[in-house]
Amino acid sequence: MISLDNKRLVELKKEVFEANMALPEAGLVKLTWGNVSVIDRLLGVIVIKPSGVAYDKMKVEDMVVANLAGIPIETNGLTPSSDLLTHTTLYQAFPNIGAVVHTHSKWAVAWAQAKRDIPAYGTTHADTFYGRVPCTRELTDSEVSADYERETGNVIVSTFTERRLDPEATPGVIVSSHGPFTWGKTAKQAVEHSLILDEVADMAFVSEQLAHNLSSIPSFLLNKHYYRKHGENAYYGQK
Repeated sequence: MISLDNKRLVELKKEVFEANMALPEAGLVKLTWGNVSVIDRLLGVIVIKPSGVAYDKMKVEDMVVANLAGIPIETNGLTPSSDLLTHTTLYQAFPNIGAVVHTHSKWAVAWAQAKRDIPAYGTTHADTFYGRVPCTRELTDSEVSADYERETGNVIVSTFTERRLDPEATPGVIVSSHGPFTWGKTAKQAVEHSLILDEVADMAFVSEQLAHNLSSIPSFLLNKHYYRKHGENAYYGQK
């Protein structure tokens, strides 16, 4: 059994709290419509925001600790985010990610409600997402009724499996009729991916209003912009 005063656990709670607080600051969350979690696979824990707690009332110690199966083990009397099992399913399927973010940000939700992938129209998109951001199929009545949050995770995983997508090269998805999930190595990176996803969703919408039958970015330009930041010989930024 993990000691709940473990120094690493204290650091994780602080990281998760700060990442959650960054969501409304970035305009990605209104009311309580969002959550961030972080996993420590060596420690065997997931730390996540509590469910439905107002951001201006939330404290570091309110962050909920669960085991890797998604069972809460330290709650401070609070219920974990209702999306915990979605996060858990993503951690199980994508072993190289360290944090997951879910929001109901305006522009990403618009594409989710339209049940459309977000095409890669330009270099801003290509800097982070290697190709279109996928939209999942809709969940079935039985999936929603039986185990909604876990099945939400399953439909994300099946989308990546069926389309042969790399979750590190495409660090986000939109769930049909629902909204976006993003991930990253750290909570900070996962939040950045949420911000970028909503921005490129906005840009794609406006681009389609300006030009009908718009073409995706050429593959040579997509490759250049993605790999100059993420490839083996990346040269963007400081070393």
